Amino acid sequence: MNTFKPDQTTPLLIFGGPYSNLQATQAIQQVAEQQGIPPSNVICTGDLVAYCAQPDETVNLLRDWGIHIIAGNCEESVGQGAQDCGCGFTEGSSCDLLSAQWYNFTLPRVSDNNKAWMRQLPDQTNFTYGKQRFTVIHGGLETNNQFLFASDSADEKQQQLAQSDSRIIISGHSGIPFGQTVDNGYWLNAGVIGMPANDGTPQTWYMLISQMDNQLICRWQRLSYDYSTTVEQMTTSGLNNGYKQALSTGLWPSLDVLPTQEKALTGHTLSPPEIIVPLD
Repeated sequence: MNTFKPDQTTPLLIFGGPYSNLQATQAIQQVAEQQGIPPSNVICTGDLVAYCAQPDETVNLLRDWGIHIIAGNCEESVGQGAQDCGCGFTEGSSCDLLSAQWYNFTLPRVSDNNKAWMRQLPDQTNFTYGKQRFTVIHGGLETNNQFLFASDSADEKQQQLAQSDSRIIISGHSGIPFGQTVDNGYWLNAGVIGMPANDGTPQTWYMLISQMDNQLICRWQRLSYDYSTTVEQMTTSGLNNGYKQALSTGLWPSLDVLPTQEKALTGHTLSPPEIIVPLD
């Protein structure tokens, strides 16, 4: 756990899952620069390395950028040199089998220096913005590879909010952006930039939070980037798999982790509604 103090006069930019996708990471950095958002107000919810072909280059960019980064399960696994990604997939599932290829590709291609840096990343962080207390996590408050989707129980989210002593939790891991208002606060999943959200487009997702008229406006934005170069990098590196196709089609190679409701939305255009948080 750590804390930081964002600039209260500029928006927050939050994203998850760079996933070794250097081109998407370059694009989100350009978004921050174009909107005048300093590194002190940029947060990544983890999983810097995963499916794509440029893990060390992606980590180097994020480190040099100087933003706030939470350890995802991928950072924990790669940093420790574990045997698998620790993603929380059911053993023997399609997701589990697919992960073996990219993890075995990634592990030797992350420098020892970057692995050591991953080991010191916090598993969560707190901050105050617009007089609201936030907690940022990767998956769940106590289990960083917990999958929580919009259709999952509000009770679970309420319990974790109460435990966090925050009004707002920002999470990542599940790969699909959403915002949910529950009895004791708000659960916001920022989405990921390195892989589409199973919505049938190659664009990915990030989140902006800004203060306006005594309220916080939390909104999700699509990220366009040069995915064709990312595909080429994967082809050249021998990562000829369903994740490579997903970069172009916007459709995941496996739906094992998805609840029934999210499976039914496969290929449907996403449009997460804004979440408005009163500041009174």
